[in-house]
Amino acid sequence: MTADRNPPDRSDDFERGVANRRAVLGDEWVDRSLAGASEFNADFQSLITRYAWNEIWGRPGLDHETRRLLVLGMTMGMARWEEFELHCRAAIRGGVPIARIKETLLQGAIYCGVPAANTAFKIAGEILRAEGRAPAPRSLAADSRVATHHTFSAPQLRVTVQGEGPAVVLSHALGLDLHMWDELAARLATTSTVLRYDQRGHGESARPAGPYAMDDLVDDAARLIREWGRGPVAWIGLSMGGMVGQGLAVRHPELLRGAVLANTVARYPEAARPTWAARIAAVEQGGMAAVADAVVERYLHADYRAAHPDVAAELRARLLRTDPAAYVACCHAVASVDWLDRLATVRLPTLVIAGARDAGATPEMAKAIAERIAGAELRVFANASHLSVVEVGDEFHGAVSSFLASLPPR
Repeated sequence: MTADRNPPDRSDDFERGVANRRAVLGDEWVDRSLAGASEFNADFQSLITRYAWNEIWGRPGLDHETRRLLVLGMTMGMARWEEFELHCRAAIRGGVPIARIKETLLQGAIYCGVPAANTAFKIAGEILRAEGRAPAPRSLAADSRVATHHTFSAPQLRVTVQGEGPAVVLSHALGLDLHMWDELAARLATTSTVLRYDQRGHGESARPAGPYAMDDLVDDAARLIREWGRGPVAWIGLSMGGMVGQGLAVRHPELLRGAVLANTVARYPEAARPTWAARIAAVEQGGMAAVADAVVERYLHADYRAAHPDVAAELRARLLRTDPAAYVACCHAVASVDWLDRLATVRLPTLVIAGARDAGATPEMAKAIAERIAGAELRVFANASHLSVVEVGDEFHGAVSSFLASLPPR
């Protein structure tokens, strides 16, 4: 008689509850709790294990990460600080993205009250420091605060400004927002005045009806620079932001004193058109969830995703928050980009950056851009795919800083 290859699950409700409890709180805490049961509280421990941890935590309607965040909000609202600390530590150790914990506490500041949020942030900060994950400093002093504005002109664009020095503008990739640049912006702000903005249809900027043309995105950038009044600026654009930078260099060279064009394309080959058409159709039919995983895989290579699952998860969450109609509108602009033949007119200092592992904006495409701009420098990062500013942040910062330092003063 052969053994059953898939024997039935003979676990009882208690054992299933223990499994969920371990998955959420960790073995050490659960072992201590179960071993420490007494004649007095054993029935209670059994009750919460069977009903709370099996019946509730085992329900399929919500994933464990969502339930963890709900518990943080509820214990915060009820000032159950011992329980909050237990679940907050378990969430951090369990890989819940710190950004999602922060957003939960910020939401709680509105619905639970500022005093509760103050205590929650204090406890969470102490846990992060104890776990060796202390957040980087972000001073709100006048000389380092990130100021947030919107353009007066329409469609309105959300803008942040920080730092002191020569003017630098950062322009993000398709489906993301100005937070893509958080780390680089903070580093550049020590020597530059750094402006970031959400492109139309993204983040907290306006979402006019589409489809958009690349010239629309370039016109947005030009009026943004003029309204800021700090031009000519150094432009740093990645992917879609690099396409906008090419358009500015071609159509509005007086607004730029130099350009970094990272992981970008001047013209797609004819063979890429069906791919863009398929992406547009997928989003139109299934929303951002239809393409989010594929985009994450293209933006971050597999080795990076494996080493930084929290970054990959936050990137996916950011994509899912993108308005599908606005994303499609920008896809039309990106798919039809065509600056290649006009780049020979550009006379600006230019740094072109590529990732050796980038399948969408290949090093060959970057080389085609650099070859057409007189004096352009090409840098290819061996261990980067599309979001090189994320995957190889130190290399990206080093290359950009050297380039900015080489630009002649205004």
